[in-house]
Amino acid sequence: MTTICVDVMGADKEPAVLLEGVAQALSADPELEVLVAGAAEVVEPFAASHERARALVTTEVITMSEHPANAVRQKKDASIVRAAAAVRSGEADGLFSAGSTGAVLTAATFGVGRIKGVKRPGLCLPVPGISGRPTVFLDMGANADVKPEVMVQFAHMGRAYSRAVLGVAEPRVGLLCNGSEDTKGSEMALAYHEALVNGNCGFAGNAEGTDLLAGTFDVIVADGFTGNVALKSIEGTGKFVIKRLKAAMDESLTNKIGMALLAKFLKGLAAEMSGDEYGGAILLGLRAPVVKGHGATSARAVCMGTLAAARAVRAHLSERIAEACELSA
Repeated sequence: MTTICVDVMGADKEPAVLLEGVAQALSADPELEVLVAGAAEVVEPFAASHERARALVTTEVITMSEHPANAVRQKKDASIVRAAAAVRSGEADGLFSAGSTGAVLTAATFGVGRIKGVKRPGLCLPVPGISGRPTVFLDMGANADVKPEVMVQFAHMGRAYSRAVLGVAEPRVGLLCNGSEDTKGSEMALAYHEALVNGNCGFAGNAEGTDLLAGTFDVIVADGFTGNVALKSIEGTGKFVIKRLKAAMDESLTNKIGMALLAKFLKGLAAEMSGDEYGGAILLGLRAPVVKGHGATSARAVCMGTLAAARAVRAHLSERIAEACELSA
């Protein structure tokens, strides 16, 4: 059995939505056990009514508006802090939370702990590709500013994820930049490029913004500031397209018929662009898999995020990253 601790407090949605997602994950994976962290009145009835579910009762919650580092230090019985401690102690093998990004990153980094040699954990997400296979993209916001040697580590960690979880034998790495030419970019981008060239990390050149969804590279790396802006741009574009299509459906009977014929495809496209099918971003570089879901999550996303954490555990992702970082040192 694989045990994933799910923090059901602190998200934008009510705990009931997260619990529904946990129930879906338990139904989908008979080899999954879940340790549900949260208030007694929330988690105890759920654990009592679901096989392979146990309650981790906590008394505090870190909200989206709190200062992450201060809250993690002060609220020792917060659900995300206790969840990270459960992973570190071996009570759980991995963690899923849709709480405050800063709180999850802080609690996981200090609670679960970094892999030896990892300078900065990176938030990673497989984004869909036109080619039919996803591209591993990191960092998406955990580290706004990073040094060139950290970017090389991101490349090694992204390749380890691509190999272990997506089954890519020799992942090709690209650096997100404003042009494909080696001479393009800011001074920092040029420093990143030089470090990646010499980093023995499968570097294949610069990637432009259009490469993110093209499947041109297996892994694309960026600093957290650039990566987060790019990710939010993709999410915004997806919402814009779906809303425009829905508006077009009301314009004529012909459009309604056309949309009806494409309903199955459009539903799949909406799910793919929303990120629900991946469940969230995984924090690479920690001693155990930690998946961070979107605050305004859905039951489907919680289910997929919990299953993604379990898959990462079974693929020995953290061990693969430790090995990759040791070889790159």
